[in-house]
Amino acid sequence: MNNAIRHTWVVSVGLFITLFAALSIIQVGVTDELNANPNNVRQLYEDRGAPRGAITVDGTAIAESVPSDNSSFDYQRVYNEPDLYSGITGTYSIAEPATGLEGTLNEYLSGQSDSQFFDRIASVFTGDTMDGGQVELTLDGELQQIAYDLIPEGTRGSIIVTEVATGDIKAMAAKPSYNNNDLAIQDSAQYVENKAELETNPDLRYTSPAISNSIAPGSTFKLVDLVAMLESGDYDAETVLDNPNSITLPNTTAELPNFERGICEQRPEADLAWIVAQSCNTPFAEAALELGQDPLRESAEAFGWNSEDLGIPLDVATSTFPEDLSDDVLAQSAVGQQSVTATPLQMNMVASAIANGGTLMKPNLVDAIRGSDLQLLSSSEPEVLSEATSEDIADEITEMMIGVVETGTATRAQTGNFQVAAKTGTAEIGDTGLVNSWITGFAPADDPQYAVTVAYERIDYDTGSSLTAPQLLTMLEAAIE
Repeated sequence: MNNAIRHTWVVSVGLFITLFAALSIIQVGVTDELNANPNNVRQLYEDRGAPRGAITVDGTAIAESVPSDNSSFDYQRVYNEPDLYSGITGTYSIAEPATGLEGTLNEYLSGQSDSQFFDRIASVFTGDTMDGGQVELTLDGELQQIAYDLIPEGTRGSIIVTEVATGDIKAMAAKPSYNNNDLAIQDSAQYVENKAELETNPDLRYTSPAISNSIAPGSTFKLVDLVAMLESGDYDAETVLDNPNSITLPNTTAELPNFERGICEQRPEADLAWIVAQSCNTPFAEAALELGQDPLRESAEAFGWNSEDLGIPLDVATSTFPEDLSDDVLAQSAVGQQSVTATPLQMNMVASAIANGGTLMKPNLVDAIRGSDLQLLSSSEPEVLSEATSEDIADEITEMMIGVVETGTATRAQTGNFQVAAKTGTAEIGDTGLVNSWITGFAPADDPQYAVTVAYERIDYDTGSSLTAPQLLTMLEAAIE
């Protein structure tokens, strides 16, 4: 090889390396800076009109980009079956940052993740438009539809179904919902008008209330109490406890009664299993005062209370069990009132952990993420969040939850197909006459597969109690059969 050819070859290689380095710096090092530049109008139009990846359920797109009729944008984001999924997918709009999974997984959907780097490089050389990554959800479309249809219009309801062994969320439906296509339009003025119209509904939440509303859980919280009580060694299912119809809260003149619509007043003393089945308040309040707040808080936190970093990957509102409670507040919190709050997902985590022998699996919505060529970029694996309690205690609580369905407050969840374990809850809302109506449970009780939680906010007692247990059974039957 003569010197001229050698020098030409060296220069060519050097230019290629320089070009590759420059592209790498632009694609990785300063992409965010360039994209965020307010003068970069071209980038804004490219981003808002880019072909984002699809979000799918059962292989069918529930969010996708289609060619746009707007001359300024190449693609339009479209949401299919928005009432079922808007609180999960969120919205990608021209006016505001993306919400829901559109925001949380934006780097994959837009094709900007590190794992899609070489796809971006290839698109530079080929000139082809690069599609974003595809997000495949754990949801079951049929279960999601059933859950949504069960919730009556005009109510504030949530239904969650999870797979006990994995934590995978199979359904997460809620009302009121909204049509996120109204916010994905490519006309700023129309966007403002549509958003104002949506927000005339004060109950609307852009993220599913199943994970965004942390409310009083009522007697479903007694499952957490039971863990603390049984772990203390001072209680078991046969322990006989005083069951006064009401107690005076410490250092106050206020009374904490048993629920007046129940039958707790029939037994001034009763074993713990019967107390759980009939959801009597006063024995749990007195047990909380006897144990002190620390064991209850420790049990709650083992199930996820006070955790601020639970991503499924959507952000989840924090379920709270405060510190430094006065005795009167502690007694009320032990029965799911006053200071303790929970999201429907949190109560589902409690039921699921008990069903799973005390092992709490991390809830998860995303099964897999694939590149534009469907190459697997990321897949979910079951993840243990904590050992919330021992298997023996979980089994003992399961037996008491079976009693709730067979002879207690959840008899409407009975079926001849399999045995159901559940716990009901009713949280009174001040003097409004309204309640939060709850049930959480799992089945089959002897070999748990699915956990279901149903929650209604600010509903009258009769309506709420007529909905919760039958809907839990419907969802369990649909999931199992």
